[in-house]
Amino acid sequence: MRSQFNLPIYLVIASLAHTFVYFRRAQQRDRRALELEAHLAQARLQALRTQLNPHFLFNTLNAISTLVHTTPLLADDMIGNLSALLRLSLDSAREPEVPLGRELDFLNPYLEIERIRFGARLRIEKEIAPESRAALVPTFMLQPLVENAIRHGIEPQVAPGVVTIKSHRDGDGLCVTISDTGVGLPEIAGAEVQPAEGIGLSNTRARLQSLYPGRHQFRLHNAAGGGCSAEIKLPFHTQAVSPTPPNRHE
Repeated sequence: MRSQFNLPIYLVIASLAHTFVYFRRAQQRDRRALELEAHLAQARLQALRTQLNPHFLFNTLNAISTLVHTTPLLADDMIGNLSALLRLSLDSAREPEVPLGRELDFLNPYLEIERIRFGARLRIEKEIAPESRAALVPTFMLQPLVENAIRHGIEPQVAPGVVTIKSHRDGDGLCVTISDTGVGLPEIAGAEVQPAEGIGLSNTRARLQSLYPGRHQFRLHNAAGGGCSAEIKLPFHTQAVSPTPPNRHE
């Protein structure tokens, strides 16, 4: 009778122990899977960075080559700015995010290169809210957006143009806008036609998705006063976030 009484208790205890062991193993498998996905996300970000840097370097060298034979002194200044930019790039090679203030410092050598190229045809304006400077953004996020504004907005027109860089905090979000007074996006029957995205824009979109999946906005549209505007909104944070692995249940 004692055996018959203890047997159900034993079975319950054995079942609970088996369930606990199975649960722990399942947790370990999920943790290893998430770690692997995080590593894959980091690898994707690094691949995007290696894709963007040669693209920028090629474009900058092409800009320098236009001045080497006509105005060598200006070309020399451009080479100095490129050297400074590459040094900053190497210093931040392993950082997926940097404070916006530092990102603006990265942008300055590029802006100097473009000012030399365009002279009086290009003016740069900045409206940076002080509280936004500490917010983290993807490294080298601004340069491809400014390059896109200059190349596709300002360069095709004869008249001088302005590229404006704005940032401010909006609650829990950081808003960054790159706008120009250039030709704007083409329109058909009053509707904007989104252009085919080159490496710079597609790379920016992919990096935002890798770092802030479902928590960011990226929009390219014609501005009310003319020209084009690229608007980015991402979570306001001052501590680095790890690349977010994709949702395996999606």
